[in-house]
Amino acid sequence: MFERNIFTEEQNFFRETASKFIEKEIRPFHEKWEQNGIVPKDLWLKAGEVGLLCPNVPKKYGGIGGDFRFNVIIIEELAKVGATGPGFAVHSDIVAPYIVNYSSEKQKNSYLPKMVKGEMITAIAMTEPNTGSDLQNIRTKAIIKENKIILSGSKTFITNGQNANLILVIAKTDLKKKAKGISIILCEDYRKGFKRGRNLKKIGMKAQDTSELYFEDIELPLDNILGNSGHGFFQLMDELPQERLSIAVTAISAAESALNWTISYTKDRKAFDKKIIDFQNTKFILAKLKAEITVARTYIDKCIGEHIQNNFSAEDGAIAKLWCTDLQFKVMDECLQLFGGYGYMQEYPIAKAFLDSRVQRIYGGTNEIMKEIISRKL
Repeated sequence: MFERNIFTEEQNFFRETASKFIEKEIRPFHEKWEQNGIVPKDLWLKAGEVGLLCPNVPKKYGGIGGDFRFNVIIIEELAKVGATGPGFAVHSDIVAPYIVNYSSEKQKNSYLPKMVKGEMITAIAMTEPNTGSDLQNIRTKAIIKENKIILSGSKTFITNGQNANLILVIAKTDLKKKAKGISIILCEDYRKGFKRGRNLKKIGMKAQDTSELYFEDIELPLDNILGNSGHGFFQLMDELPQERLSIAVTAISAAESALNWTISYTKDRKAFDKKIIDFQNTKFILAKLKAEITVARTYIDKCIGEHIQNNFSAEDGAIAKLWCTDLQFKVMDECLQLFGGYGYMQEYPIAKAFLDSRVQRIYGGTNEIMKEIISRKL
């Protein structure tokens, strides 16, 4: 096995902080949150206190000014305990970069310190009831009238939807155009006309609040457009590679955890007076999964290094997401089989991980879309 050497000493200390926090503040309560369908807001405040939110935010806005490796550490430590509830990745890995890279100085000062502290929880609203990955044909409108934005439409499958105080809404500011007619609108939850729909019931990731959101002729100031009007689609294209890398990191980290759980289980469980791991079939399955995970992990570490050097493309993000999420589901399926009937019981982490893994091939752009992106460079 290759030794991972992509992390600095400072980041290794950060990992210790993240691990201790997750063991104390998340692991003991995760099952209850799954039953409730949401994590409490005070968890976000606690995470903010120890620096687990938005580590990439510059120091002048309250962050630690770290690179993406800090985000990776948080993802990996959550995966070790099977914790999919806190929507930290959406907040830190996806939303925060839009604010850092495209917002005005006024917006940065208004939002980022609160995001770092956990006082403001964020979401990004792309998907609509009638449009999935086809962002150019969204129906949510943000019409500019007399120095105001009138935002109207609906979104669905929005992570952090119940908890969010600030939502980045993908909307059409020019109905006659496709890509060049799209803008990203900043909508705070206190705005008149903003409504939350139901907290959606999912087959997995049950502790994560996922909601329908409604925007009913909300009046917003013009400076609630992120960057310039009509630039939203291109902002999305610039930031989606990191989102997809984040999903890939989640996938490979979850797969590693599932393999470790399964190795431990098969060493303890017996059948026909033999440990399950002593059967050739078991050893060969686990050996092949370990080989595939090791290769994928090595590739993802390379991707992380390229990304922090600003050398990670849309094609790279698509390859990472496609390969790792497909592998994740394969690992979950084969590991669950080795648990036998107990693998089908939800009190076992492998059952939850199996259910949690299914959506990974859907959000962030379906894996069919990933193939389309990759094929453009053939």
